[in-house]
Amino acid sequence: MKTRPSPAPNPITALLEDVLGCKWSWSVLRAVHAGTTRPGQLERSIPGISTKVLNERLRKLVAHEVLAKTEFPEIPPRVEYAFTDLGRRFFAVLQQIEALEGERGEPAAPTHATKPAARGRTRR
Repeated sequence: MKTRPSPAPNPITALLEDVLGCKWSWSVLRAVHAGTTRPGQLERSIPGISTKVLNERLRKLVAHEVLAKTEFPEIPPRVEYAFTDLGRRFFAVLQQIEALEGERGEPAAPTHATKPAARGRTRR
């Protein structure tokens, strides 16, 4: 008996899988929600995230149309990220999921994204 391949997920399902399946996406979205818009600020506000992972997450969130990227024609170049309308609605859904976790006594999503990065840490 042949099994039929499962249909490709719709864009919202793919977005949910991508964001919920990555520990850094939620942190990036929280930081943007807190008002952090520039890549360097985002990297400093999310302890432990690498530049490579941050850039990958930002590209994916822009591709999913959750964040909009604005490039300013200045020297030096300046880039800022902000929520799209879909992104604001999607973030509200994520907050509701977090509230459900709290009601069930589950640990909430990591809150480290809204804390400033520690300065002067030494690398090991």
